[in-house]
Amino acid sequence: MNKSNKRGQKSHKSKHDKTDHPDPKTDSKLWKGDEVVFDSKKIPISIRIEEDVIDWFKSFGKGYQTKINEVLKSYMLAIEKRKSKH
Repeated sequence: MNKSNKRGQKSHKSKHDKTDHPDPKTDSKLWKGDEVVFDSKKIPISIRIEEDVIDWFKSFGKGYQTKINEVLKSYMLAIEKRKSKH
């Protein structure tokens, strides 16, 4: 259930149980041989993401934005790798 915090922003209470989901950072089966890459150069952006997606990432605890970045980076590299093979 969403409630407003002191700033009037909605706070998200996760509907997800951490044990129900693989950790996208460490679950090797999830990536099927793709590599999770960590990079420290980041720029701030504003992006709209569906609430259930944010709730899922937040269910892992602190660092959900970093996890989202890691997933996006890994996806980008996997696509580039596949394109270079063709």
